[in-house]
Amino acid sequence: MTDLFSPITLGGLEIPNRIAVAPMCQYSADDGSASDWHLQQWMTYAMSGAGMVTIEMTDVERRGRISHGCMGLYSDHNEAAAKRALDAAKRVAAPSTKFGVQLAHAGRKASCQRPWEGGGPLKPGEDPWQTVSASAIPFDTTWHTPHALTEAEIEALVEHFSAAARRAVRAGFDFIELHSAHGYLLHQFISPLSNRREDAYGGSLENRLRFPLAVAKAVREAAPGLMIGARISVTDWVDGGLSVEEGVEVAKAYKAAGLAYICCSSGGNSPLQKIPTGPGYQVHLAEAVRKGAGIPVRAVGMIDEPLQANQIVANGRADMVALARALLADPRWPWRAAAVLGHQLTVAPQLARAAHLPRKWEQAA
Repeated sequence: MTDLFSPITLGGLEIPNRIAVAPMCQYSADDGSASDWHLQQWMTYAMSGAGMVTIEMTDVERRGRISHGCMGLYSDHNEAAAKRALDAAKRVAAPSTKFGVQLAHAGRKASCQRPWEGGGPLKPGEDPWQTVSASAIPFDTTWHTPHALTEAEIEALVEHFSAAARRAVRAGFDFIELHSAHGYLLHQFISPLSNRREDAYGGSLENRLRFPLAVAKAVREAAPGLMIGARISVTDWVDGGLSVEEGVEVAKAYKAAGLAYICCSSGGNSPLQKIPTGPGYQVHLAEAVRKGAGIPVRAVGMIDEPLQANQIVANGRADMVALARALLADPRWPWRAAAVLGHQLTVAPQLARAAHLPRKWEQAA
């Protein structure tokens, strides 16, 4: 029976289990460059026991960053810093752990404060910058009005994604995930809430997908040896926005473009969204994409209990589960999952004398 610790192959890349570290912004970079915070964070992920580690949203140009502290792969210094942290993580990683980077552009949700500084749009005096999007529609009433990208600027952005993909190859990543969710630029083009264009990039879903699919094609060509996937918002949770049915069509289009998996998230493109949150609240979206598009999927969103995670995989609702907050709170979460499910997890020899404790703790609970 397939379970959380069964291996899986995505686009030719063999992953030792079905636990993924979801990409989590740390807002701790220096002009896009990974810092010592990232060094320890990636090394911690590497020793967690998760088979698939996706590095946080990493932007393809400076104006694509959410905040001044966001990661990037748009300069030689960014590339060198990422390679430094990734090399260190790989040196201590559990056997066969695979590392990927999530390439992105924040679009109209860029030029913002770090969450602990308020999280809103940067104010005058905080070094704000002009944001861009599919259309000149701000995310909310108090947000910056973005510049609507011209066709020439869209083509230039495709090249930015391509250049970042080449940097990802040189830095040593095993796969690339395209961030096409949460109201960031690729999602802004896909969603009718933010795309009101009347040219070849707007109107029908086919047109709204034109830029994201051009990015997917360019990234595949720039990184032919890397497995490529995408995170999408399957629905906007807003009337008149992206529906689940359209989300499945987005996944089908990405599959046809050669992508190997879809991480199924939702929302993020409108303050009017009404999301019924709760444990595993997005799993049904992964299930819909898996069945409707016939592509391997990752389920994500308030999945934090081992039995819950295992049932999602064992019942065929998703091929993998991605954890975020659970792994921040418990960087050895896969150890606990192994204890609960009776699986023997291989850990670094320096840590082996403690590997029995999660099993003991679970038996005592």
